[in-house]
Amino acid sequence: MSTSLRTRLSSLRYAASALTLLLAGCVSGPDHVPPEMPLPAKFEEGSSKSNGNVVTAEWWTAYRDKKLDGLVAHGLSENLDVLQALESINSASANVTVAGAGALPSLSVDASHTVSGEKGRLRTTVGATNTSGGEASLSWLLDVFGQYRRSKESAIASLGAAYATADNAKLTFLKDLVESYIDARYYQERIALSQANLKSRQQTYELTQLQLKAGAASRLDVVQAEGLVQSTKADIPSLEQSFTESAHHIATLLGMPAASLTDELRKNTGQPVFRGDIRAGIPADLIRNRPDIRKAERELAAAVADIGAAQAQLYPSISLSGSISPSWVKSSGASGASLTSWSFGPTLNLPIFDGGKLRANVDIEKSDARTQYLAWKAAVLNGVEEVENALSAVRRDTQTLEPLRRQVQTAQESLALSTTSYKDGASSLLDVLDAQRSVSDAQESLAATVQQVAKDYVDLYVAIGAGYLEPEQPASRACCNFPESGIRKSAEM
Repeated sequence: MSTSLRTRLSSLRYAASALTLLLAGCVSGPDHVPPEMPLPAKFEEGSSKSNGNVVTAEWWTAYRDKKLDGLVAHGLSENLDVLQALESINSASANVTVAGAGALPSLSVDASHTVSGEKGRLRTTVGATNTSGGEASLSWLLDVFGQYRRSKESAIASLGAAYATADNAKLTFLKDLVESYIDARYYQERIALSQANLKSRQQTYELTQLQLKAGAASRLDVVQAEGLVQSTKADIPSLEQSFTESAHHIATLLGMPAASLTDELRKNTGQPVFRGDIRAGIPADLIRNRPDIRKAERELAAAVADIGAAQAQLYPSISLSGSISPSWVKSSGASGASLTSWSFGPTLNLPIFDGGKLRANVDIEKSDARTQYLAWKAAVLNGVEEVENALSAVRRDTQTLEPLRRQVQTAQESLALSTTSYKDGASSLLDVLDAQRSVSDAQESLAATVQQVAKDYVDLYVAIGAGYLEPEQPASRACCNFPESGIRKSAEM
C-alpha cells in the first residue's frame, strides 16, 4: 500500500471518529432525572423497618390453603388480562427498533431486466432489445441534534412502562382472584350456618307442634316457629347463587369457561384465615415495588425524551444520499454496451418559517412532561394512602374477631338455656325464637368479619406491591430501572 493511500485512509478514519463524537455529543433537550418528593419515614401504624424488595413474596401462601395456591399459580400464566398486557411488551419492544432506525443509514437495491421490440408494418427496428439494469441507493440523515436518539430514549422508557403495566395487571389479578376465593368460601360458610340453623329451627317448630297438641302452646307459637323456618329456607338459595357467581368469576380469571371449577370449589375447606405477619415496610419502598408508580415514572421519562426530540426539529438537519445505476443494453444483431450513472451529495434542511409550529410542539411536550410528573406524584400519594388504609383496617377489624367469637358462644349458651326452659314450661317460645335469631346474627357477623379481615390482608399486600413476579423471574429489568434515591422534578424545564 502506498504512503499516500495510507495517509488518505488514516485521514478518513480520523474524520469518521470526529463525526461520531460530534453526533454523540449533540443531543437536544433535558436529560431525565428520576423525580423526588418528600415522604414520611414510616406509615402511621407501621414500623420504620424497610421491606426491601417484596415483588416475589408469595403472601397468599400465608392463608395455608393449597387450593388457593394452585389457583394463583395457574392463573398467573393463563389470565387473559395478564396475557394481553404481556403481549403489549412485544409491541413496545418493536417500537424501540422503529424509533432508532431513522438515525441509521438506509440502503435499497433494485434490479430489472426488460425485453423490448416492435411488430407490424410500420416497425422501424428488427429483433429484440435486452436491457438489464440496477440501482443502489444510500441515504443517511445525520442525527446531529439527537432527534432519533431522544425518540429511542422515549421508546425505551415506554417499553419500561409496558413492563410495569404487565406487572400491574398481575397484581390486579392477584387481588381479584384471592378476594373472589375468599368470597366463595364465605358464602359456603353462610350456607353451612343457615343449614345448621334451619335444622335447629325445624326442631323447635316440631317441638312447638307437640306442645300445641299437649295444650302447652298456642297456635300463634306454632305460626311464629314456622315463619322462622321458612325465613331461613328462603336465605339459602340466594347464598348458593352468590357462591356460584364467585366460582364462575374465578374460572373466568383463570381463562376458563364459567362453571368449570364450580364442582371442585364445592369441596369446602373453610374460610381462609391469614396466618402471616404484617409487613408494610416504609413509604419509600413503594417507589421501587409498586408497578403503577414505576409505570408513571417511565411515562415521565418518555415525556422528557420527547421534549428533546421536538427541540431537535428546531435546528438544521443534514442528510447524505447517493445512488449508482449500472445498466447494460444489447440489441439483436449488435454487441452490448454498458452505462453507469452515479450521484452523491449532502442535503441541508433549514426550518426557517413554519408559523411557530415547531416551537409549539416543544411547548406541548414540556406541558406533557409536567403532567406526567404530577401523575407520578399522584400515584405515589395514592399508594401511601392505600397502605395507610389497609394497615388501619387490618388492625381494627382483627380486634373485633375475639369479641364476636365470644358473642357467638354466649348466644349459643343462651339458646340452650332458653330451649331447656321452654321445654320445662318456665319460659315462652318467644324467648327461644329470639335466642335463635341472636345465634344466627352473631354467626353471620363473625363470618363476615373473618371474610373482611382476610380481604384486609389482600389489600395490604397488594398496596405494598408484593407478589406479582415469580421467584425465578428477575425482580428488576434494565429497561425500567432507575435510582431509588429518587425523585427530582425533571419536568421543570
